[in-house]
Amino acid sequence: MANLLFHTSLMVTIIILLAPIILPPPSTSINITAAIKLATLTSTLPLLLFINLGVKSITTNFNWTNMNFNFQISFTFDTYAVTFLSVALLITWSILEFTNWYMATDPNHNKFSKYLLLFLIAMLMLTTANNMLQLFIGWEGVGIMSFLLISWWHARANANTAALQAIMYNRIGDIGLMLSITWLAMNLNTWEMQQMFSHPTTPTLPLLGLILAAAGKSAQFGLHPWLPAAMEGPTPVSALLHSSTMVVAGVFLLIRLHPLLEANTTALSTCLCLGALTTTFAALCALTQNDIKKIIAFSTTSQLGLMMLTIGLNQPELAFLHITTHAFFKAMLFLCSGSIIHNLNDEQDIRKMGGMQKTMPITATCMTIGSLALMGTPFLAGFYTKDLIIETMNSSTTNAWALMMVMMATALTAAYSLRLIFYVQLHAPRQLTWNKPYENNKSQTTPLLRLATGSILMGLLVTSIILPNKTQIMTMTTMTKMSACMVTVLGLMSALDLTHKTTNMVYPNKTINHTAFTQLVFFNTLLHRLTPKANMNLAKTSLMLNDTLWYETTGPVMMKNMNTMLANKLSSSNIGMIKMYLMTFIMTMIIMMPLTSLWHT
Repeated sequence: MANLLFHTSLMVTIIILLAPIILPPPSTSINITAAIKLATLTSTLPLLLFINLGVKSITTNFNWTNMNFNFQISFTFDTYAVTFLSVALLITWSILEFTNWYMATDPNHNKFSKYLLLFLIAMLMLTTANNMLQLFIGWEGVGIMSFLLISWWHARANANTAALQAIMYNRIGDIGLMLSITWLAMNLNTWEMQQMFSHPTTPTLPLLGLILAAAGKSAQFGLHPWLPAAMEGPTPVSALLHSSTMVVAGVFLLIRLHPLLEANTTALSTCLCLGALTTTFAALCALTQNDIKKIIAFSTTSQLGLMMLTIGLNQPELAFLHITTHAFFKAMLFLCSGSIIHNLNDEQDIRKMGGMQKTMPITATCMTIGSLALMGTPFLAGFYTKDLIIETMNSSTTNAWALMMVMMATALTAAYSLRLIFYVQLHAPRQLTWNKPYENNKSQTTPLLRLATGSILMGLLVTSIILPNKTQIMTMTTMTKMSACMVTVLGLMSALDLTHKTTNMVYPNKTINHTAFTQLVFFNTLLHRLTPKANMNLAKTSLMLNDTLWYETTGPVMMKNMNTMLANKLSSSNIGMIKMYLMTFIMTMIIMMPLTSLWHT
């Protein structure tokens, strides 16, 4: 009975999600929001059954095609899929409700809401897939929808550039995924995940392809520039993309396929070092940004690096726990930033804000809660997962370099979060606008309060549902236990000099390091400007040499030399007859006509 109820409620949830897409228009944004709300409520039933009875299933619907091995459409509803389903639906419901206020004046508002719904469906296809081809379809689906949504305001050149940038960087990662699934098909003769996991070992090369795919989708160091550039899209897109779709797809891929990685020390060390480098680099960049959305975007990259590091620690359950808690406060931070930006006539520079705690108290309160949860403040959602990751890192036997980088990133997280609160909420308003900020729309404030509740309670709820299967160290020194809180307090103390800042116009005294991290250590300049310029100069030189070597030599120069040679030979026997000169010219033209036609082709 429990299994029947479990499967029925899951199918009803999926049908409700597909209804606004399948049914003929009109399908308004209000109807789409209502469908998501109903699907969220329905998805709580399988979650409760899973919590109380531990019901899991792998559902095979029908054979799709027969290749060297049978390929079946099958879904897995396990700990990861059932938990993520409810979390993603709840966050998407809040974002779509906020969209009804934020995008109310957009003429294609209904189309935008459908795109967000398709974005969610593609991510759910990825998370519930039981074979690699279904996973790849969901993988490409979130990539396509991110391109369409980032370039939503396609009249802006920056939006189109950002969307193309996202596609190009993700395509690099997709190459790794395609090569890996090709290797799995050829060597393991299956794409079914349960059969793949039954094989004893997997070589390093296909695992590195999976890590490359995750690095591209989750914006790890080296493939990270597309994520801050994606802030050119509407704020609801940023909230959904950074919380429960797209960027967490890469980390989720490694969590789902972790049985292939867990015995390979090279792959785990790669994840560990890549995650440690990403989390610190992104935190340093966030500390120097002035665009409110880019600060939050870099904080996402930093947290994704922490999740990648956790996979390197051989703790996929902890990485998934951090995905679920991070989704709530990251979506809330983006919606708070969208509320502020929309009320300040699209102003995104935090130096031109201020005083939001009095003019927009609900938004300011939710932003403070989200920033505190991001820091890992005790008893908020981020604390239960982030603190546990750092404790696991401290008690592990992995390299000390990664530990030092993570502790530095934790301190920097507290610093840039305090900087965001200081510039946006405190002191007198600095914005140049005639419109007084307001919060008189329920579609603006209700989603923020719902996500704020999740940011407070979700850590305790999720850690009660999912406990790590790996052996944990239950006793540790007081210093190790308090290390995460200590470095957070250290970061706050280091940022207290912000309170001595003045609002008067003074000449900025920027250091070389500050300028470097403001420009992402000149990563975009080197990769997007100097490298194409060098390639163009090389191509230009090559073409010029090519033209000089054969194109010009076999064409006009040869014709000129032949005419000159014949004229010189005939000049010695100059008899003054016009017929002889005319005959010589005609013979030269007849000889050169085939060469001239070849030259033009």
